[in-house]
Amino acid sequence: MGALAPPVAAIRVAVRRALTHLPAGGPVLVACSGGADSLALAAAAVFVAPRLGRPAGLVTVDHGLQAGSAQRAEAVAGWARESGFAPVTVARVEVAGRVGGPEAVAREARYEALTEAARRHEAVAVLTGHTRDDQAETVLLALARGAGPRGLAGMPGRRDLGGVPLLRPLLEIGREQTRAACAALGLSPWQDPHNTDPSYARSRVRADVLPALVRALGPGVVDNLARTARLVAADNAALDETAAAALAAARHAAGGLAVPELAGLGAAVRTRVLHAWARELGAVPGALSHRHVAALDALVTDWHGQGPTDLPGGVRVLRRGDRLTALSSG
Repeated sequence: MGALAPPVAAIRVAVRRALTHLPAGGPVLVACSGGADSLALAAAAVFVAPRLGRPAGLVTVDHGLQAGSAQRAEAVAGWARESGFAPVTVARVEVAGRVGGPEAVAREARYEALTEAARRHEAVAVLTGHTRDDQAETVLLALARGAGPRGLAGMPGRRDLGGVPLLRPLLEIGREQTRAACAALGLSPWQDPHNTDPSYARSRVRADVLPALVRALGPGVVDNLARTARLVAADNAALDETAAAALAAARHAAGGLAVPELAGLGAAVRTRVLHAWARELGAVPGALSHRHVAALDALVTDWHGQGPTDLPGGVRVLRRGDRLTALSSG
């Protein structure tokens, strides 16, 4: 037997690390489009998971956005069955009619399908193939949008997906490694034309912006951007913990939040408290922006009798004396 190719070994180690501390029980499900990243992840998972005493399943999502998408999904599912995955699911989703940009609505539909599959199969985790390069692109896009620390933290290695952990084991694995792993294993990845379509911002970053930065600053820029996300994420976690305690302390006996308690907080903590409170009140997370939180903050730090602040989701927040309180607009 020949030596194991280093990219294959690196990906297996990353997957083993991600799966080691999961609870016993159901399968892990790999989200696989058939592209190099998710295909390399799937090949590693079906090798590693049984050796840890758990089954590996696979979900492939057909967005119906391209000619032949159903056939490609079935081809991925066929490969998965032959490779020993169980269960194997083809999830067909409807993207048309959803509100938002094409990337956002496709992502929303995809995660809904993954959530449904995880619940149906009682999975202990869902794995996706996002790589270090994806993380670097996410940080650049966040910078371009003027995002705060939450945006610069990029994609977390673990997040909740409808009560099931969504894991991204490959965030420290480069895209070139997933391609090399597929080649070493004799796998033929699908090349998604959306990945090179210049109408998508991420595709432009991938094709033009990130390569230009690498040429100008050296190949380490990709890892440095991904490291930035990890460092900012750690800072975010600490600030979120502090903000949670501050939110509890700021609750007013008559309801709402006590302005004196809020005014005594540092700006970074206070705005997190207000953001968390706004979501608690029912503000739509995806539509809740810096502008809304800044308007809430002005009720505390720049109070001159201004009227209520409207939040997405039909919530109005106003100041009454020494407290902030909320009224439903409905």
